[in-house]
Amino acid sequence: MPARSSAFHPADSGHNGILATDVLRLLDEAGNAFDRDLTKARSFIEQARAMLTGTFESPPSADGGGLAPWQVKRIEAFIENNIEESFRAEDLAAVARLSVSHFSRAFRRSFDESPHAYILSRRMGYAQHLLLSTDQPLSQVAICCGMADQAHFSRLFRKLTGETPSRWRRARKITG
Repeated sequence: MPARSSAFHPADSGHNGILATDVLRLLDEAGNAFDRDLTKARSFIEQARAMLTGTFESPPSADGGGLAPWQVKRIEAFIENNIEESFRAEDLAAVARLSVSHFSRAFRRSFDESPHAYILSRRMGYAQHLLLSTDQPLSQVAICCGMADQAHFSRLFRKLTGETPSRWRRARKITG
C-alpha cells in the first residue's frame, strides 16, 4: 500500500473538509442536472445551502426507500477511509448491512447517483486536493486516489473536469 500523503486526507479533515467536499459535490451535481432537470438542480442547490447554514441532517430521499442516516454515515466514512483502496459494491453493501441489489437502489435514492459515480467523484475531489497541496507526480496522485495507473487517472480526470490533471494543476496552483 502506498504511503498516504501527510498533507491531507478527506477522512482527516474533520467536519469542515467533509462539508466542503459535500457542498462541492452537490454543486457539481446541480450543474450537471441543470440542462436536464431544473427541479433536480434546484434540489441540489437547496441541499448545499442547507448544509452551509447548518440545517442539513442527511441526504434526502424524496420517495423513500433510501439509506438510513446511520448507513449514510457509515458508507461515507468507509469511502473516505479507504479512498486509496479498491473496493466493490459488495463491500459497501456489507457496511450498510444490505444485499447488493437493495443497497444499490437505496444508495441511488439517497445520493442521486450510483455508488460507482459517487466513489469516482470523491476520488477526483481527493485528487484535486493533492494536485493543489502537494508536488507529487501525477503517477503518485493516481495511486493515492485508488486509480489503476496514471493513464486511467488522467482519462477519468479529464472526463469529469474537462481538463488534464497537469493543466488543471498549473491553472490553479498558487506559486510562492
